Amino acid sequence: MKAPPFSEADLKAVSQALESTASHGELGGLFRDAGLTESPNIAGLSKWKRIFNVLADAQNQTKTGNFAMKLIQTALAPRRYVNRQSDHETMLEGINRHLAFHGYQLLPDGKFQTITHATTIDEANIRANRLRVELERRTVHTDVLTFCRPELMQKNYFHAVLEATKSLSEKIRQKSGLAGDAGDLAIKAFSLGKSGVPILAFNSLRTETEQSEQTGLMNLCIGMFGTFRNTTAHGPRLAWEITEQDALDLLTLVSLLHRRVDFATKLS
Repeated sequence: MKAPPFSEADLKAVSQALESTASHGELGGLFRDAGLTESPNIAGLSKWKRIFNVLADAQNQTKTGNFAMKLIQTALAPRRYVNRQSDHETMLEGINRHLAFHGYQLLPDGKFQTITHATTIDEANIRANRLRVELERRTVHTDVLTFCRPELMQKNYFHAVLEATKSLSEKIRQKSGLAGDAGDLAIKAFSLGKSGVPILAFNSLRTETEQSEQTGLMNLCIGMFGTFRNTTAHGPRLAWEITEQDALDLLTLVSLLHRRVDFATKLS
């Protein structure tokens, strides 16, 4: 990948965004890992100025933005945030605002992907904020609000939907101890089966009404996964346009299921 050079203003913004990823002492190691050589005259410089200077020197020599991209990838490597997931998400959100203008996005796994260039500063933020405000008005589950991030709104609401449905599968796995994914996982976790005892129960299952609720919520999970998770996971992104209203309704449904799984009881 040959990245275009960053403008001076953009390089400054990236340097300031990376400033909080390391201490002064750690910066030297990050620079070495990214293949960068720092001038010895750094006394009195702030962290962002040290980052800016080393990147500017590398960019002037190579006429590309490759070293800036490499340092971003190094500083935000997932392994550095094993016990600080929320910090990693915040850092990604900040740096991706700047990368959007270059047509790139850094994914949570530390890899870059190309995206449609942002054309205005607030384009993705407006979408994310508008969605979040409406979901907060609906008092949706906090585990759903985390997917209202600008980098998920660069093109449409596709990634917000995909990540939200994936989060429900992950919670079911953690709560049940089962492997699997999507509809198959929901069946294994919630089905009454021949014994009448599911692995995860939404209620006491003492009455026919409660047993019907158990089966109904299981089918709701299966239907949600079948309609959205499977389609978005396997279909081309451009062939599956998700509107803001669809995203709101789906994320509200995921919120309901998150809450019910939170309070489900493991029986076996």
